[in-house]
Amino acid sequence: MAGIFARIASGEIPSYKLAENEKIFAFLDINPLAKGHTLVIPKQETDYLFDLDEESYKELWQFAMKIAKAIKQTVPCIKVGVAVIGLEVPHAHIHLVPLNTMDDINFSRPKMSFPADEMKFLADSIAAAIKW
Repeated sequence: MAGIFARIASGEIPSYKLAENEKIFAFLDINPLAKGHTLVIPKQETDYLFDLDEESYKELWQFAMKIAKAIKQTVPCIKVGVAVIGLEVPHAHIHLVPLNTMDDINFSRPKMSFPADEMKFLADSIAAAIKW
């Protein structure tokens, strides 16, 4: 059975999609640390980021950079932070978190929640700012 992130990327589970191509999918985290917190995943189910082949690894980071720049342009923040932890979901993923303080990327903090219409607007706004 496919894991949750593979099911999100396939459309089986709805998400606030920002962008995708044949190998990579980016979507808003539904339990974010900050408004605009995004997950970038390879569509290939791989548990550990460093198990990706070199080409896929580079493509994932290049894709994440484009998403991060769009987040920075859309969400008021000083920088977009990056975290790769990989313990909570067994599917390689990159967290992109808008930062105004160091505490904004503290994963032990309570998660935030936003109404569906706000998440949809945010996803559409970030998606529109992506420069391909």
